[in-house]
Amino acid sequence: MYEPTKKRRVAEDVAKVFPKEVTNQIFDVIAVMNKAKQIVTAPVAIAFSDDYTDDEMYAMIIQGNLAPAQEFPLTYAGEKPFLGHGYILVVKDKPKTIRLDFSTANPFKAEESK
Repeated sequence: MYEPTKKRRVAEDVAKVFPKEVTNQIFDVIAVMNKAKQIVTAPVAIAFSDDYTDDEMYAMIIQGNLAPAQEFPLTYAGEKPFLGHGYILVVKDKPKTIRLDFSTANPFKAEESK
């Protein structure tokens, strides 16, 4: 599950909203947590806090009721228009890829974010 040798894919709609610096860090957090055996299920969800500083924001990885939710910081100094919308991302473990996509809990169209 979530082997580091798998390719990383970001859904097109997600890439239109979230900067690559942010999505890369999400994949890195998943890799670290997987190595530490802290991920117990797939897929996992990522929710974002509306609190942030100029160069840091916060997200939480959610694994249903199988493990406690864990908050983690993301370093990002750019504009953050993607915060405050209640976006939930899902990190899916596919046979050859790890894919980052929007959750069906909050249907989304990229053009709505503009």
